[in-house]
Formats: sequence, C-alpha cells, structure tokens
Amino acid sequence: MTPAISAHGITVRYGETLALDDVSVDIGTARICGLLGMNGSGKSTLFKALMGLVRPDAGHIRLLGHDQRQARRDGLLCYVPQSEAVDWTFPVTVADVVMMGRYGHLGFTRRARQADKIAVRAALERVGLAELAGNPIGALSGGQRKRAFVARAIAQQAQLLFLDEPFAGVDKKSEATISDLLRALRAEGRTVVISTHDLASVPALCDEAVLLQQRVIAHGPLGEVLAPESLARTFGVETAGEP
Repeated sequence: MTPAISAHGITVRYGETLALDDVSVDIGTARICGLLGMNGSGKSTLFKALMGLVRPDAGHIRLLGHDQRQARRDGLLCYVPQSEAVDWTFPVTVADVVMMGRYGHLGFTRRARQADKIAVRAALERVGLAELAGNPIGALSGGQRKRAFVARAIAQQAQLLFLDEPFAGVDKKSEATISDLLRALRAEGRTVVISTHDLASVPALCDEAVLLQQRVIAHGPLGEVLAPESLARTFGVETAGEP
C-alpha cells in the first residue's frame, strides 16, 4: 500500500544552521503520528518541508503517492497552524475560515455554491461550532479556534492533516474534543500528523511517533519509541540509573 507520507534523506539548512539532517520517515494511511521534540528540534521545519513550504537542500518527498505540488493542487493536505501564526484580528467569520477549505472545489468562478455551503455547515456541526458560524474567528477561545481549522480540513476533504501544537493553549475539554475528532478522521481513512512537545497527550491519541532532534532519533510504535533512552536523547534528560 502506498504510504501517506514518504520522505527520504531530507536535509534543510538556514544559512549556516542545520535544521534537519538526513531525515527519513514513512507513515502509513489511516494513522495518527506524533512528531515529538524540543523547541528548535526541527519539527516546524519538517512540517514545512513535507508541505512544500520549504525546499530541502537534499532528499525527496511523496504525499499519498504524489509530489507535493500535485497533492496541494488536489486538496489532499491541510495545515492547522499554531495559534501564534494566525492574525486573529483579520475580519473573517468562523464560516469564512471553513469556506477557505472549499477553495479547490469552487470551480472557475470561485463562488460558493449550495454544495459548498452545505459542506461548510456540516463541518461546523461536526466540530460543534455551527452556532458560532457568524462570529469573528478572533472572538473564539483557543480550543474553538483549533476546532474551526479542523472543520476547514473536513470541508476540504483533505486526506492528510498536519497539526502544529494542536493542544497548546486549549483547556482539557477542548483537547478531548479535538482528540475525538482526530480519531474519527483516522477511522475514515485519513492520516494525521501532530507536532508537539507535550508527551502527555501522545499515548492516548497516537498510533506511532517520531522523535526528532535534527535527525530521527526513533520512529515506530509508541511502546518502542517512548523508551526512556530514546526520550533522553530527544529531550536531553537523564533516565533512571544513568549518572
């Protein structure tokens, strides 16, 4: 079966700084994968490289069997950014944000049709935001904002979702709601990759994990990847019994 993500030998430099060093990962379809590492470990750079927003100095990437440009053009991937990366003062409603996911479906005129409006409404209902559709996106809580971006991915019918720190700044109820949504999307055959440094959220949600520290420290099932020695190499902490 064609993997959802196939990346091999990815190296990225910013000037003299080596951000990623020969990173290779293969992630199957209908999986939730956690990308774990400290701030500065290269998680955001790897996200950008996978989505085609950063051109690697070396290596190659395939998404669902396509090159990145084709995958983006076909609407196969969607990005849920960190809250800090979004201008929440921009005057758009919650429904406007979700409608952005329908851009590739709008046709030549780029005008929303009834089918697009129905898709947006259904996505908002699914994430529990239908009653807030007309509210400014900036008026929502942190958890509601994340759910709005997940709704955008649902409306887009994206098969590959990248979520950058999805649980940062959200309460436990919103975290549980988002986790349930991601599990449901996995059950529909979609692949989800979440970037996080919050180890506590991973075991109950993810099928597998990648530990990153410029290079891949470990990748595989959680029972193998979250071994103390691998976590020590990734997060720079000592394991029990070490000097």
